[in-house]
Amino acid sequence: MKKDLSLTAIFSPIVNVFKNYNLTIFIVVLVGGLGVAVLMLSGALQKASQTDGYTSSTSTSTSTSFDQTTINRVNQLHTSSEAPSDYTPPSGRINPFAE
Repeated sequence: MKKDLSLTAIFSPIVNVFKNYNLTIFIVVLVGGLGVAVLMLSGALQKASQTDGYTSSTSTSTSTSFDQTTINRVNQLHTSSEAPSDYTPPSGRINPFAE
């Protein structure tokens, strides 16, 4: 005697499992997908930050020298430990920071 196999008889237990645990299966798939996405993003960021074998084309063509005028202006700057100089606004203007 042959046993009559139909698609509904084969897939009915699987459908019942999905009916009972659909929220749990959804959450597991969602968390798994997010985990894979985080790992792929992390790998891409690590690969992008590696500079092995990279030579910049702008480093040889960019001039990084200062002229004497710029050096004099930088030397005239005050340090944070020095007292600030008194600033007087031009005539006709009020100082909003004065007490």
